[in-house]
Amino acid sequence: MFLSARTTDRLATAVIWAVSIAIVALLVWFIGYELVQGVPHLSWHFLTGEEVIAKPGSGIGNQLFNSIYFLVLALLISVPLGLLAGIFMAQYLRPGRFATVLELSTESLASLPSIVVGLFGLLVFVQRTSWGYTLLGGALSVAILNVPVLARVTEVALRAVPTELAEASYGLGAAKWHTIVHILLPAALPALVTGVILTAGRIFGEAAALIYTAGLTTPQLDFNNWNITSPQSFLNPMRPAETLAVHVWKLNTEGLLPDRTAVANGTTATLILAVLIFNLGARFLGRWFYRRLTAAS
Repeated sequence: MFLSARTTDRLATAVIWAVSIAIVALLVWFIGYELVQGVPHLSWHFLTGEEVIAKPGSGIGNQLFNSIYFLVLALLISVPLGLLAGIFMAQYLRPGRFATVLELSTESLASLPSIVVGLFGLLVFVQRTSWGYTLLGGALSVAILNVPVLARVTEVALRAVPTELAEASYGLGAAKWHTIVHILLPAALPALVTGVILTAGRIFGEAAALIYTAGLTTPQLDFNNWNITSPQSFLNPMRPAETLAVHVWKLNTEGLLPDRTAVANGTTATLILAVLIFNLGARFLGRWFYRRLTAAS
């Protein structure tokens, strides 16, 4: 017995609504549970203090700074490469066999498990280069995951710009690169900013790749030492660094702190709040740039 078209449509709509509500409920439950467990442990001392083994009340100051510094390094590497790759794919790449291979390679790199990228970084940026565990090695490893994503975001954003804008620029005698820089990129800026901020959220919460490249420890940092080559300098990118996400994993595997559960919950809440800020910031900035560039009310 076949169902009527109207009944089929209603069933499909009900299934879609049920799945959507289940996803939202699961997300709310997960975030709510972690925040309820972790927010009571957040304080200024917790966010700025140092970890002290065998002493309750340890802080995550070094780990929080390492995460922010690692985020800056990773973006400095990923964003230029991703933008240039996306510009090439959108404006210079001609349809053909090479274009097909390049698109397949980009999608494959973007979908690689981070643990695999971490093992690659261990072999190349830790052992082959003899750097050891470093922030720079971690940033280069994470760039392998983020450059393809940013390239696809840039490509899609540039292709979404009306072709009339580029044609008008060419009609006025502008060169192709001048048109890309002064016409297409500003028009695609809202989507690009959104993509970069969402990528930043992914970088901030990365753990698997950093365990093998940036390490599980942080040396004694001197925040008054601005010599970037000093082993104790907080700005030295060639030192090992434990980020927030790695810190959560370490707390739940080694368990050296007497209050490790409280510290892990507080660190998790800090991570969740940071990622939420990144996501909300991406939406806000994307809408703000769109209104500024299109004069929309």
